Amino acid sequence: MPKPFHLGWFLQGSSVQAWGEPWTGAIGRDWRVPDLFCDMARSLERACFDYILIEDSSYVGESFGGSTEIYLKHGLAVPRQDPAITATLMAAATQRIGIVPTFATFTHPPYLLARMIASLDQASSGRIGWNMVTGSSDVAARNYGLDRLPEHDLRYDMADEYMQAVNGLWDSWEPGAILADEASGVLVDHTKVHAVDFEGRWYRTHGPLNSGPCPQGRPVIAQAGGSPRGRQFAARHADTIVASIKGTGAMKAYRDDVRARAAAAGRNPDHVKVLYLVNPCLGETAAEAAARLDARKQRAERQVPQLLAFFGKITNIDFSRFDLDAPVDSLDLRTNGHQQSLDDFKRVAGKKSLREAMLSYRGSSGSVELVGTPDTVAGQMAEAMEEVGGDGFLISMGDVSRRTIAEVADGLVPALQRRGLARRAYGHAQFRDNLLEF
Repeated sequence: MPKPFHLGWFLQGSSVQAWGEPWTGAIGRDWRVPDLFCDMARSLERACFDYILIEDSSYVGESFGGSTEIYLKHGLAVPRQDPAITATLMAAATQRIGIVPTFATFTHPPYLLARMIASLDQASSGRIGWNMVTGSSDVAARNYGLDRLPEHDLRYDMADEYMQAVNGLWDSWEPGAILADEASGVLVDHTKVHAVDFEGRWYRTHGPLNSGPCPQGRPVIAQAGGSPRGRQFAARHADTIVASIKGTGAMKAYRDDVRARAAAAGRNPDHVKVLYLVNPCLGETAAEAAARLDARKQRAERQVPQLLAFFGKITNIDFSRFDLDAPVDSLDLRTNGHQQSLDDFKRVAGKKSLREAMLSYRGSSGSVELVGTPDTVAGQMAEAMEEVGGDGFLISMGDVSRRTIAEVADGLVPALQRRGLARRAYGHAQFRDNLLEF
């Protein structure tokens, strides 16, 4: 029997989705009320997805030409609502699927973050995760009263300490602390609730959490460590890793590296689930899928400035300064933002021009190209997982609509289920248990 793999959805932000793309309805006007996201959560739960990750950033881009114009004009990661609100509503609309909002360590003090996530975990009966990010933009830092973000690797040193603080807070309630014993009149056994009194170099917190314990003990931690320092952090702390690695050889090497680091940190590497970003292009026939892929590529060719502006937003590089036909290897590109993204871009670019490189990098289908009928794509996913070794895929579509969601939930997933590659029912009530099921 084939081994099933995990499925998640990488939702790019918590407001306007695919504005201006076909089949998105009146999203430009309707985005304020998140019916689309609640419908999405119900659909993906019906398809037994492990989780939906809500990516986020809390600033308006201004890297491209030193202006917010291109970002606002084309809706590039703006407007966006706070993912805690969207996550709450999506959790309320479902019973089994995991919901993973993104929060940065520099935007929330440890106590605030730990209390908010614990409350969400309680309200969802143990289905909440936290996508832990350290931030990538000095513009965002200024929104929170900072001059700039610390240097890349220092951010991870600080994040290690941050995790000590929040884990201490989540652990401040022992199992069985809540008695709710009417006969004795005792709600909480005070001997099982403890102060934390954590004091580190960058963070301090007293504790205990006044919100009570997480049903899962601790929430599921998601992370996207790509750089060597990021991988080390993810291997130590993450339960699931968001991986944007191109090609099965590189995907396998990345997973092997993270698993080795996890084992060296004293963890069971099987408890670290690496999911790879993909953007399948589906059709009822091979010809229809190929035509849709061609249309997708043509749209990308018309949107090169937007693609560069978005990439510049996460790398803090003003790509408007460069000639689109200049070879990438002739450009001085460096970042204190997403280092792994920039490294991957340079690797993909080779001797290509900036235009060609960006189309190859952002206009592709993610870690592996998936094109064809649902059954064909299911076979392609099976082959990739067999080569890589595990653990699954994160669907990441730029054209999110009820149509594309249905094509995955009601077309691709049944094809995977017929091959024994995706679960037909949840085995457990809580998120972490489903993630560890296989």
